[in-house]
Amino acid sequence: MPYQAEYIWIDGTEPSPLMRSKTKIIADGKTPPIWGFDGSSTNQATGDNSDCVLSPVFTCPDPLRGPDDILVLCEVLTVDGKPHPTNTRAKLVSTARKYAKYEPFFGLEQEYTFIQNDRPYGWPENGYPAPQGPYYCGVGGDMMPGRDIVETHTAACLIAGLSIEGTNAEVMMAQWEFQIGALPPLEVADQLWVARWLLFRIAEDFGVYATLEPKPILGDWNGAGCHTNFSTNQMRADGGWKYIIQGAEALGRNVTEHIENYGVGIELRLTGHHETAHYTQFSYGVSDRGASVRIPWICNVEKKGYLEDRRPNANMDPYTVTRLMVNTICSDADKKSPIKSAAPKKAAPKKAAAKKTAAKKAPAKKAATRR
Repeated sequence: MPYQAEYIWIDGTEPSPLMRSKTKIIADGKTPPIWGFDGSSTNQATGDNSDCVLSPVFTCPDPLRGPDDILVLCEVLTVDGKPHPTNTRAKLVSTARKYAKYEPFFGLEQEYTFIQNDRPYGWPENGYPAPQGPYYCGVGGDMMPGRDIVETHTAACLIAGLSIEGTNAEVMMAQWEFQIGALPPLEVADQLWVARWLLFRIAEDFGVYATLEPKPILGDWNGAGCHTNFSTNQMRADGGWKYIIQGAEALGRNVTEHIENYGVGIELRLTGHHETAHYTQFSYGVSDRGASVRIPWICNVEKKGYLEDRRPNANMDPYTVTRLMVNTICSDADKKSPIKSAAPKKAAPKKAAAKKTAAKKAPAKKAATRR
C-alpha cells in the first residue's frame, strides 16, 4: 500500500527563514526520491528559473499520520545538484567532517512562545498578566497556558524517534522550552528542525502558533533563546576542565562573527538583563546565567564536561550555530592541543528507533534514518 511522505525544507525568507512542507505519495517498498518545488514562491528562485530540488537527508516516522507514513527533512539544491545559496546545512557537513576527531556533541534548548490573537497565549485582552516569577517550571490554574500543546508535541517527538531530552515552562507566561540532544552537529541540527516543524504543525490544531521571535514582548519580560550546550571528547574526558576553559576563551576571541550569526534581533534580547550578557560584551563563569557562556556547577566539581553558550536566539539556524562553534573551538584546539585523527571507519546508516510514550500508544513505525 502506498504511504505518505511529508517533505520538509527551509526556505529563503529574510531576515529569518520559514519552514515549508508538502506531501508525496510513494509506492510501497520505494524510498523517498529527490523531488522539486517552485522556488519563486519560497524566496529561493525567480519565476523565469523557478525549479529547486529537494534532496532527502533525514527521515523519521510521522507521528501525526498512519503507521507507515514518514517525515522527510530535505536540503535544497539547484537543478545542477549543487547546494542552493540558502542551504546552510552543506557548510556544516564539511566542518563536521574536518573536526570529527574531536567528536563534538551538542544539546540545544529551544525556547518559543505561543501566540493567539496577536498576543501571548493566555494573556488578557487588555494589559498584562502578573509579573514574571510563578511561571518558570510552574504548575496549576490559568498560569500555564499551552501545557496541552506541549504534551502533544513531546509525545509526537518521542513517537518520531527524536532525541528529545525534556520540556519545561519558561520565565514568561506562554513561553516554553524543549531540549534536543546530546548529538553530533548534523544530527542535532536535523532533529531540531524536525522538532520545530512538529511544534508548528501541532500548534495549528490548537488554534495558536509558536513563534521563535527572540523578544516577542518588549519591556520587563524575558526573551526566547536557544542555549547551546557543547563538548568535545577532550572536555568530556578526565582533566577536561582545561579544554572547557580553552573553548570558552576561544569563543571570546571571535565574538563578532558569532553574534552576527546567532539569530536576527539578538540586540533586543541580549541587553544585559533578563539572564543575558550584553551582546557587545563577552564573559564566562561557573553557574552564571548572566554570562555569555555558562559552565555548569557539576563540571566545576568534576573538572570535566561541557559549556553552554547562552547567546543564540530562539530563531537561530542550528546548522550555522553548530558550524561556528565547532570551527571556533576545534580550530583553536588544533593549535593548542591537537589530537590525531582516528582511522576512517565504514559505518552502517544510523537508525534511531521510535520511542514509546505513555501519552499515546502508537503502532510500530519506520525508524528514523539519515542520508
